[in-house]
Amino acid sequence: MAAPSRVPAPSPALLLIAHGSRDPRHAATVDALAREVRAQRPELPVTIAFLDHCAPRVPQALAALAGAPAVAVPLLLNRAFHAKHDIPAALRSAGARLPVAEVLGPDPLLLAALERRLAEAGLNTASPAVRARTGIVLAAAGSSDPAADAATRAVAADWQRRRGWGAVTVAYASANGPRVPDALAQLRATTAVRQTAVAPYLLAPGLLPDRIADAARQAPEPAEVLAPVLGAAPEVARLLLRRYAAAAADAEHAIPDSARRSAA
Repeated sequence: MAAPSRVPAPSPALLLIAHGSRDPRHAATVDALAREVRAQRPELPVTIAFLDHCAPRVPQALAALAGAPAVAVPLLLNRAFHAKHDIPAALRSAGARLPVAEVLGPDPLLLAALERRLAEAGLNTASPAVRARTGIVLAAAGSSDPAADAATRAVAADWQRRRGWGAVTVAYASANGPRVPDALAQLRATTAVRQTAVAPYLLAPGLLPDRIADAARQAPEPAEVLAPVLGAAPEVARLLLRRYAAAAADAEHAIPDSARRSAA
């Protein structure tokens, strides 16, 4: 008699954890990104949670999951304070022991999303000649964590190397480090650069992206191109799914064989 076929267990839910903001555009962008994730993986349950300012907070989102398996995916570009402390603390305080995926950066998909946004702003990113004469300001939030800022600088160097930009430098909207006008002036002094562009290395609109945009427009020599934030770019959604899949696979491999057989 043939053994009964095993029905695959349903995939754990993707719990997308964002920081949150008083700016309503932030939550709207997170919602749009969750819709893009669902469009790419229609069978996958996707739930949103926020650390602050917006609802649902982490405990509310976990209560809605009603104990169903889930993987927490931070909507963060760098492994700084929120990834190292806030998200683990929020999950602990809610009594949840979930696998937590890696943050999004660095990854070539983020570079593709940055170039998508620059192209939408009018820059011909497909042209090697245009790239060679264009200087980019990769404008990030900034962090008190030196490792996070070092990671952003590494992203800028990798982007220039991979894609042949005339120059890519970093500016920050907060914390220490160069501001956008200083970074634009630095690019203007670079021999190869004939035009400049500002690419916000940020996921959603809010105070810091607005600060970056104002600085790009009001600099003594304004940038010729100002891109929007990464937002619900398809590449960002694809990267979220990759981080989810890696964390889910790691969690599955961590289950002892005996427990896996009993669950089956």
